[in-house]
Amino acid sequence: MSIISGYRLFNVTLQQKKWLSPSLVRCVFTGEEVRMMKMDGPDQRIKILFPSQKGDAPSLTAQLPWREQLKRLPPEQRPVPRTYTLRRVNADPCQAEVEFVIHGTDGPASAWVIRAMPGDALQMIAPNQQHSGDSGGYEWKPHSAVERALVVADETALPAVKGILRQVAKMASPPALQIFQEVPRSEDRVDWREYAFAEVFWLPRDRTGAPHGAALLEAVKAYVSLPDYALTTYPNKTYEDEQTILWHGAASENNRFYGWVAAESSAVKHIRRYLVGERKVASENVSFMAYWSKS
Repeated sequence: MSIISGYRLFNVTLQQKKWLSPSLVRCVFTGEEVRMMKMDGPDQRIKILFPSQKGDAPSLTAQLPWREQLKRLPPEQRPVPRTYTLRRVNADPCQAEVEFVIHGTDGPASAWVIRAMPGDALQMIAPNQQHSGDSGGYEWKPHSAVERALVVADETALPAVKGILRQVAKMASPPALQIFQEVPRSEDRVDWREYAFAEVFWLPRDRTGAPHGAALLEAVKAYVSLPDYALTTYPNKTYEDEQTILWHGAASENNRFYGWVAAESSAVKHIRRYLVGERKVASENVSFMAYWSKS
């Protein structure tokens, strides 16, 4: 009996591209296969396969695992995989939406997005609707009765934070939520006033003048609100042992506090050192995720 995988390969084409701000572009992809795509979490991770070094559009098949196919190709012919957040899936009109943060023009993703025109083809590795269970690939998993929540993010996690806010707004009793959001420019800020449960700290670098992640850490130190039930009464033994771990998913059944931190790797490391090492937040109550690395 064949096992239906949680993730599968999707062939898509660009249907629409819209600049949302100086640093963020929304791309709507379409394709008949999108009917079989799903989202299990608001910060749903997917892989997008961009053209190879030679400029060839990705053309992997569903017959073999995609990673195995990449290994078999010469380096110059390999599609370039990058991880992104799936913002929305609309099965009926066959649309999948992804928001891209533009960092210059040299990277394979930014270069493609800037030049892309409707009809341009890509491939995605995304959750499979035919898989009856949870496909995984997301970390926002608070208890349904959570009372307070914390989100700390840079611009690469902004699309995921948008999804988290939408999901929290649908809860019968949304938790008191603090959001610390760093972005490149003031124009990248989003109007979130409709989410009355959220206290939002915007940290645009063109105003703070601080290097990436620095203002994010200082704002957390100055304004984060941590209730007693978020803290641990025993030593955070795992903190010293796991300082080099760049991805740590929350594993607690705590139904009162939940944290989610996603940014550049060094920023995540410093924020984790402060929250867990200095403020004694229980490490199992927070997901820490290095979405990218400067090095």
